[in-house]
Amino acid sequence: MKRRRVLSLLAGAIAWPHVARAMPVPPACRRLRLLNPHTGETFDGAFRNEREPIAEALDDLSAFLRDFHCGERIAVDVGVLDFLATLLEAIGEKEAIILSAYRTPATNAMLARTHFGVADNSQHMYGRALDVTFHSNLPEAMRIARAMQRGGVGWYPQSGFIHIDTGPVRNWDFDQSGLDSLIANDRPSDLARPAKPVRDRSYSPELQASGRPLPSFERSGRPLPLLEQSGRRS
Repeated sequence: MKRRRVLSLLAGAIAWPHVARAMPVPPACRRLRLLNPHTGETFDGAFRNEREPIAEALDDLSAFLRDFHCGERIAVDVGVLDFLATLLEAIGEKEAIILSAYRTPATNAMLARTHFGVADNSQHMYGRALDVTFHSNLPEAMRIARAMQRGGVGWYPQSGFIHIDTGPVRNWDFDQSGLDSLIANDRPSDLARPAKPVRDRSYSPELQASGRPLPSFERSGRPLPLLEQSGRRS
């Protein structure tokens, strides 16, 4: 009897590491500290707990990352927030400066007409893209973001920012100046219409859960080779 008990315990001890390795790793609590220089607003807090994204924080981020030209907002892709949080940790930065986030189709069309380097069918219009800069380590951030292979990464060294999105994995460089006004000088008057109140959010569970492009967007975008050749990326 004693021998069978010992053998049973040994078998359990041998099997346990395999069981432990098979258990899924719970998602970590994720935080972001963000500054929007266009509005002067900040966000500082957790957006994901150990179980799931935090709905109230996502609502706050939807407002924070709104189209500042007109006040309209959209549900922000949790995948691009995860991308940014991981990037901040990797480069040892505490804060990201958000230069461009959600853009309405009207804002994006205006920018595409007036700024070379703005895509006609931008990921910004779907809440899946951020143009960001940091207090330091920007070239390192670009290299690390590309190594992550989590989506698109654009490098704009003359204008001092990087673009990240959760679209198809691709990289591009835009080393001409000309997007500086997109960063610092755009004002709501650029659209020649009054600011609208912030809309109520209507989240897409599929978009929140996946962090990847929705099938309808994948079908609607221009072929990637044409996009790469055009120089209109962000």
